[in-house]
Amino acid sequence: MRSNFDFSPFYRSSVGFDRIFDLLENSAQPQGSDRWPPYDIVKLGEDRYRIVIAVAGFAQDDLAITHEPNMLVVKGDKSGDEEFQYLHHGLALRPFTHRFELADHVSVTDARLDNGLLIVELKKEIPEEMKPRRIEIGSMGNTISGESSKQVKDSRAA
Repeated sequence: MRSNFDFSPFYRSSVGFDRIFDLLENSAQPQGSDRWPPYDIVKLGEDRYRIVIAVAGFAQDDLAITHEPNMLVVKGDKSGDEEFQYLHHGLALRPFTHRFELADHVSVTDARLDNGLLIVELKKEIPEEMKPRRIEIGSMGNTISGESSKQVKDSRAA
């Protein structure tokens, strides 16, 4: 059962959150039942994450990781160069594509293949100009009246 939510009341009281509402609307859409191969997403700290994908049977050359704006795409395609006569074929080595939506300023710091697991390390690095900073509050009344009284005094003296 799919519910359609109306996010228009939130648009009145928020600025710059359009992407968040688009993500919420898209998350309600069915994404297909094939979530193979299985994966984990782990939060290692306040700004560090790890994606672990079970890719047993895939070699390093069979995998591709692409970092697009706000999107991490992991593709796997096993090259079928060798022809065997299988008596039982239980390993699922079919091609796959996983797409992970990333927040702003999240970048890939490392990717490695270890014991059949593809491990992708992510870090959120907010640029210095985007970090919170304290804004000094000045007094408009004192500044304007002080400047205007000097100007009046200067204009009368001339």
